[in-house]
Amino acid sequence: MIEVAVNGYGTIGKRVADAVCKQPDMRVAGVAKTRPNFEASAAVKKGFDLYAAIEERKHRFEEAGIEIAGEVTELVEKSDVVVDACPSGVGADNVSMYRRYDTPALLQGGEDAEAVDASFNARANFEAVAGADIVRVVSCNTTGLSRLIAPLREAYGVRKVRVTLVRRGGDPAQSNRGPINDILPNPVSLPSHHGPDVNTIFPDLSIDTLGLKVPATLMHMHSVNVTLGSQPNAEAVRELLEAERRTFVIPEWLGLEGAGAITELAQDAGRPRGDIWENCIWGESLSMVGPDLYLFQAIHQESDVVPENVDAIRAVLETTSRERSVERTNAAMGLDEPLTPTRM
Repeated sequence: MIEVAVNGYGTIGKRVADAVCKQPDMRVAGVAKTRPNFEASAAVKKGFDLYAAIEERKHRFEEAGIEIAGEVTELVEKSDVVVDACPSGVGADNVSMYRRYDTPALLQGGEDAEAVDASFNARANFEAVAGADIVRVVSCNTTGLSRLIAPLREAYGVRKVRVTLVRRGGDPAQSNRGPINDILPNPVSLPSHHGPDVNTIFPDLSIDTLGLKVPATLMHMHSVNVTLGSQPNAEAVRELLEAERRTFVIPEWLGLEGAGAITELAQDAGRPRGDIWENCIWGESLSMVGPDLYLFQAIHQESDVVPENVDAIRAVLETTSRERSVERTNAAMGLDEPLTPTRM
């Protein structure tokens, strides 16, 4: 049984902890928080051992009546692997601690690629991180793009990728994010960081990305143009993407016009927290003009990296193959259950 520590029990950390609990070969060794809050209380109620991420704040947990099992260093030392889901920048600061205790760690996409030994996407480069000490599970947007690009490269070859990312202003709980009423080039200079980030997965890929930030909290939206190496018809591309395990090609009859409708579909399907782990690609948007593929896809920023973190644990520890890991993760999390209701 793989003992998994989760350092940072927030938006991503709590989802990863829940996903790990469902895996037949993993166990949550404990979770770490910097301060007592509703998430710390929820972790204890779920039966997770809670550790203080900052020694000087241990007394705050005691004052709040929340029992802790110790300090984060104790958790790191006893675990087989750490999933670091701390805020951006903190994960990189924690690397020295993970190296000191010789515990492999997975950082999240908000960290710089230079802080890690390798970047990871289950569909694209599972084997590349075997035995690595510090690995970065790439961001929600890079995960979504990598999942899309990998099968296209394999089936048709890819000459060029161009993407405009319309990004949510913040997660639903991030009251300090914005804009409130604006549309911002983000960044105004080109390219956005997403293209270079995809190159950490596909170093030889020609990709240009632009970003916009809008006053929304639900999902990111990608407008994608891929120049393929051959000229399949749109139906062939659709069949290729429908066969992928973590892409959901939205049938036209569902009438899902936007991210809000997708979110409600996930809630009606009984997904925990309404999470959408798959890329959501509008089937009717799939178009071919010569070698150029066009499509729209939506990415749920709070959850699409969760199955990736689970697979990265097995990849780093070299416990199984990519195919077997993805199969286990999907089955345990419910990704094998169709998000689409049966058409009557």
